[in-house]
Amino acid sequence: MWRSTVFEYSDEGISVRVPNVHAWVCPEDGEASFTPEMIDELIVTVRELIETAKRARERRSSLTEYVVAVGQEFAVN
Repeated sequence: MWRSTVFEYSDEGISVRVPNVHAWVCPEDGEASFTPEMIDELIVTVRELIETAKRARERRSSLTEYVVAVGQEFAVN
């Protein structure tokens, strides 16, 4: 069934969690399958977030958790 799910990825001690990702979720085991377009978007987004977190870690930032939300407004003409 199609529904929103959470995409999670970890690399070198950095975890990225992207909620509300539309995917086909298997009703038996809960495993999510994403469209090719969504995978492309997730790859770009996760890479950017991982690189940002690595830079923060290198400068020894005391901030260790970030929550980012991006919203879009659509104009109807």
